[in-house]
Amino acid sequence: MPNVTIYTTPTCVYCRSAKEFFEANNVEFQEKNVAEDEEAREEMVRKSEQMGVPVIDIDGTVVVGFDKEKVAELLGLSA
Repeated sequence: MPNVTIYTTPTCVYCRSAKEFFEANNVEFQEKNVAEDEEAREEMVRKSEQMGVPVIDIDGTVVVGFDKEKVAELLGLSA
């Protein structure tokens, strides 16, 4: 199983869509709320050089935004 971390905020609709995609495909993930967790926010910016969410880290490959096809490809799933 790949190591998946998603950096989110509570109001982000794309974050919600990504999490629903993971759940629908039985992909375990760790969620880090960057609106409340300053350390997670700094980690996200270091990894992605971006302030926007979601940022998805799949085994060290960073996807900025919810690019369903890219995420599915990295997870070996069909989009």
